[in-house]
Amino acid sequence: MTKNRVGAPPPAWSPQLSLADMEKAGATTAVLSLMQPGVWFGDAEEARQLSRACNDYGAQLRRDYPGKFGLFAAIPLPDTEGSLREIEYALDVLKADGIGLFTSYGDKYLGDPAFVPVFEELNRRKAVVYTHPTTPVCCTNMIKGVSPGTIEFATDTTRTIASLIFGEGGTAFRCPDIRFIWSHSGGTLPFLIGRLIREQVVKKDPRMPDGPAPIVQKYFYEIAQGNLPGQFAALLDMVPVSQLMFGSDFPFRKGIEAADGFAAYKFTDAERASINSGTALSLMPRLAT
Repeated sequence: MTKNRVGAPPPAWSPQLSLADMEKAGATTAVLSLMQPGVWFGDAEEARQLSRACNDYGAQLRRDYPGKFGLFAAIPLPDTEGSLREIEYALDVLKADGIGLFTSYGDKYLGDPAFVPVFEELNRRKAVVYTHPTTPVCCTNMIKGVSPGTIEFATDTTRTIASLIFGEGGTAFRCPDIRFIWSHSGGTLPFLIGRLIREQVVKKDPRMPDGPAPIVQKYFYEIAQGNLPGQFAALLDMVPVSQLMFGSDFPFRKGIEAADGFAAYKFTDAERASINSGTALSLMPRLAT
């Protein structure tokens, strides 16, 4: 039994609710990932047990609903040893499609040096790593009446990407083979990329002679809550269509919202096929079986 948790309860989710939402949105397969607050509540052994239980449950859903679910496995960060063990189990035994992370863990973003051993292992495996924002410890209750998710979730994605590039861990350079997928069309990154470029102009980091743009251009971005015309335009000014993937963010949002936004934008048929399934299948070919 886990300890009492602080915060609002998560929205309702079940396999049946997910399948019904997928049908309405015209989606064939959903890749499961753990929603916040995740598994870490200060006790390493508890977090390890929760990660294992969640991953075994996700793997069972894949068996129960063939072709309907993939799996981004949970790991018990910031517990390094436990995370390395769970990566091995999830990818080698369960054959998970990738690893699911949050943008921050306590006061640490993903580029923190403490996480380097975990990312080095993920890099060795050329793993797919999906990242979803969570409420940052720095910035809760900033504006009365505005929930953290309204502003801070999108911003936290940008913070953690910046930490990989500019942080002390040097993770973007140590671990170039990790295939990162970022939520919500990259959050605020498409609007702040100019500031990251300026950061390199000022600091002149020899590791990125062409600035941060080539780094973020090789990452992948799913379009849940990032599918309005202005969001698409900004994202596509930063990365090619080949880096975009469909996403719904269910149960926080309904899949039909992303489907409608996607349908309304003037993509070509080839671009639609790439975003709908082509890019996802190139990253996670098991989903085609």
